[in-house]
Amino acid sequence: MHSWNLQSWRDKPILQQPTYKDQIKLEEVEQKLAKYPPLVFAEEVRSLKKQLSDATEGNAFLLQGGDCAESFAEFNADNIKDFFKVFLQMSVILTFAGGKPVVKVGRIAGQFAKPRSSDFETIGDITLPSYRGDIINSIEFTKEAREPDPYRMLSAYNQSAATQNLIRAFARGGFADLNKVHRWNVDFSDETTADQRYRELSDKIQQALNFMQACGIDSKSAPNLAQTILYTSHEALLLNYEEALTRKDSLSGKYYDCSAHMLWIGDRTRQVDGAHVEFLRGVDNPIGVKAGPSTSVDDLLKLLDTLNPENESGKMNVIVRMGADKVGDYFPKLLQAVKKEGKKVLWSCDPMHGNTIKTSNNYKTREFHNVLKEVENFFDIHQAEGTHAGGIHLEMTGKDVTECIGGGQNIGEENLSSRYHTHCDPRLNAHQALELAFLIADSLKNRK
Repeated sequence: MHSWNLQSWRDKPILQQPTYKDQIKLEEVEQKLAKYPPLVFAEEVRSLKKQLSDATEGNAFLLQGGDCAESFAEFNADNIKDFFKVFLQMSVILTFAGGKPVVKVGRIAGQFAKPRSSDFETIGDITLPSYRGDIINSIEFTKEAREPDPYRMLSAYNQSAATQNLIRAFARGGFADLNKVHRWNVDFSDETTADQRYRELSDKIQQALNFMQACGIDSKSAPNLAQTILYTSHEALLLNYEEALTRKDSLSGKYYDCSAHMLWIGDRTRQVDGAHVEFLRGVDNPIGVKAGPSTSVDDLLKLLDTLNPENESGKMNVIVRMGADKVGDYFPKLLQAVKKEGKKVLWSCDPMHGNTIKTSNNYKTREFHNVLKEVENFFDIHQAEGTHAGGIHLEMTGKDVTECIGGGQNIGEENLSSRYHTHCDPRLNAHQALELAFLIADSLKNRK
């Protein structure tokens, strides 16, 4: 294999990239970003890789989720706090049920770029470039808004830095203290069965904490009870941005993409000879690869060999996104082949992307029962093969949106228009995310 360097991806075929008219401005932005401080640090990345190795071996569980695409317009502290609260709720549900640590990785502080099925969008008799995420262009349907602007990378960096700062404050400043488990409830007007189950669970946790405190164990003597770590991740799609934020670690001599702790390659850009695989094979971050129905055994094995030639545990996360009705047909052969070859892979389930539909009133949505079905099938397949279902990967929010049909709130097609706020794909709301967490928790308990 040819040698890797920071710019070797530029000699490879590349998909899903914007065309910037002003190359001088693009180079100026890249040079400026290359001088900015890293958003994450090498030691943090190594810590995450160790925890993902535990999940690979079945000794931990990966909870990964967040916005389909972060936006500049909706950036505020309340949105971040609500997401963080729901993530903490899901984490304690899974930890309590599985008796294993939960590795928390958000789709946050960098999830700005989105692949699109078409380069152009037509409304009426007007055709314009597709919206590719706020890091590239704007969602407004005008010629000026849809023009790719390299300066948007600077805005994405600044928002990511501010988001990281707030996440670290929440995680380590007392907000995540288990003694506040009751206060993580999201204050919505209606209540579902999942909310009731969470309240009952938080009562049990508080009783356990009270017992521990009586034995002399509290947040002061055991600081882990009062803080947590939320790692960040996003799809490494806009490679100009990723290259500019990649740094060589002075201790190990290895390269780390310091835009996030973990990066992944989407189903549309996982070509073994393509630019995205070329770039990510050279960085030491944990790497995810989306695997859809079109992923062949040969392709997946070649990707694993290319991205993880040393077969390092904790390096590779294969994110299965087949669809509820297809996962049983396509996933087992991938799982069996990887198992046969002895590849060290963390398998996680993305039950969102393979279950997207269009409603009669032209809303893109997902039916909650199909999301549940794909997760159940994913766990059943692992149980049949004697392997570990290592994680879940969700598009979700802490807000009370109406973007996915079904769940305890009985959201129907007629309800979608009331709070349909996503800039791209439909997300689970906080209630639905809790319902799904309890389903996974029940599966973990049954498989202990």
